[in-house]
Amino acid sequence: MKRLLTLALAADLAALITLMLGSWTRINGAGLTCPDWPLCHGRLLPALSDGTLWEWSHRLLAFSVAPLVVALVVVAWRQRAASPFIAPTIASIAALFAAQVFLGAETVRLGNSPLSVVAHWATAMALIAALSAMAVFAAVSAQPHGGRAHGSPVLAIVLGLTAAVAFATMCVGAYVSSSGAGLACLSIPGCAGNVVVYTHGQFAQMLHRSAAAATLLCAAGALALAWAQNASSRVRIAIGAGIALVAVQVLLGLLNVALRLPTDLREAHAANAAFVFLAFFVAATFAALDVPVRVPARR
Repeated sequence: MKRLLTLALAADLAALITLMLGSWTRINGAGLTCPDWPLCHGRLLPALSDGTLWEWSHRLLAFSVAPLVVALVVVAWRQRAASPFIAPTIASIAALFAAQVFLGAETVRLGNSPLSVVAHWATAMALIAALSAMAVFAAVSAQPHGGRAHGSPVLAIVLGLTAAVAFATMCVGAYVSSSGAGLACLSIPGCAGNVVVYTHGQFAQMLHRSAAAATLLCAAGALALAWAQNASSRVRIAIGAGIALVAVQVLLGLLNVALRLPTDLREAHAANAAFVFLAFFVAATFAALDVPVRVPARR
């Protein structure tokens, strides 16, 4: 299982770096410096000027993920008997990677339209989550008795809901950023001094803020439930990391509005949103693995 864990972590890290570089490229206005796909200006190695370096580097990293994913799928298939979760995770990784390649080409063809950016980001994060899950399954399967504890299915559900809300918040945030609605609301907590908003950009911005508030509430509830039910240390550590990241995310959101969206803070906000989702996704995965499996009694 060590090889499977190493490959899962390597593919996960490569995919995450690719995602961050892609976000940085778009935020810096270089997302369409290569107007064709998979080549760039009809060449494998274009002139690396006027932001082309960022987009070309992003594509090069994206292509480097492919051999890691292929190797991971092969190794995971050979070791699928070690955990009942490995086989379905293999299928998810393969499907999401294929979808991500297709969406990468479509995002270029559609000129980085807001919906294409959201779909590309969401699929990338789903792929990274699946790779993270594979790493968790490989690590847990290598432990004696699968590393199981006596967890609560309720906690696993609450953490899964928290991860889902964080994912939705992240996707709405990607839409706000790519549609140019980042400064549609310059006051907090209302929008231009009003709670009811009228423009499309203001609606998207307030929807993002509402989803962020829901993430904060779900995270706080998950933390309270984890301590009340004496969850395993790995679950509590993951939740604690998620709570800390949520606090950082709120601060970054406030600073982005107050400082009028500086590039570095925009990228930090996008990257931290990804880490918030992953923290609660991993916590939910650990919590689900901690739930004891009931074996029917033989008659």
